[in-house]
Amino acid sequence: MSARCLHLERRGRGPALVLLHGFTGSGRSLASVANAFEQEFETMAPDLPGHGRSVGEAGAVGRDFDDCVDDLAAMLESAGHDRAHWLGYSMGARLALACAVRYPERVASLLLVGARAGIEDPVERAARRRADEALAARLEAQGIEVFVDEWMAQPLFETQRRLGSGFLAAERCARLANDARELAASLRALGPGAQPPLFDSLPGLQVPVLLVAGALDRRFVALAHDLARRLPQAEVCEIADAGHAVHLEQPGAFLLAARDFTRRAERPAPAFPSSTVQEIAS
Repeated sequence: MSARCLHLERRGRGPALVLLHGFTGSGRSLASVANAFEQEFETMAPDLPGHGRSVGEAGAVGRDFDDCVDDLAAMLESAGHDRAHWLGYSMGARLALACAVRYPERVASLLLVGARAGIEDPVERAARRRADEALAARLEAQGIEVFVDEWMAQPLFETQRRLGSGFLAAERCARLANDARELAASLRALGPGAQPPLFDSLPGLQVPVLLVAGALDRRFVALAHDLARRLPQAEVCEIADAGHAVHLEQPGAFLLAARDFTRRAERPAPAFPSSTVQEIAS
């Protein structure tokens, strides 16, 4: 197996923990998570295709969703690990789940924030693909600055405004470091409309899964519970007073849940009940 060269930040030593960021982010978006885990794991945070420093040869132009999944599995192998725990946020959660379906031998556990398994209804999926194509074309035409301002103004991210102007300015600056053409190509290749739906494969996925959602993000809370009903070893963790980006909005509560889950997943014979729910106060 060979992969394009995804830019990769590695920290610590121990079992592998792969960190996959969301759309318009980069490996640096999950630096606080990497910092928290580097004493127990070797954390690996790639810039996903079309993002950050994974551009040009490693960009998403001419590639599709399954190609990216193949690249991530090859990245892990090239880093000297047979398998890893995978932690993904939003787009990264969709990719991590797809890795588990396509390469189950590479996955020890999944910790998914704001996850979905694609779009089940073909009509809805086609409509989303058209919407993503229109968004990608607008991104190419208007440029990165206009796009980032529109992206951050979505209702999905409204709860992040409580984190203050300094946080929002830093987030905007980090997103502006991306390239408009590469981001547009990534949206076409990795968006929810482009993702092959994974629903039929979920009942056979025999790995521990923690599905994390902010309690204020009701849509993704519902999606987490739907996924849990389909997965054999899934837990749902709702974190109070948080929206879509739980790891940014309530980092303490998120890391508490993440540490507990990964430590249990590292045990020789962990017992993971199906479809359990925990609520963590901020």
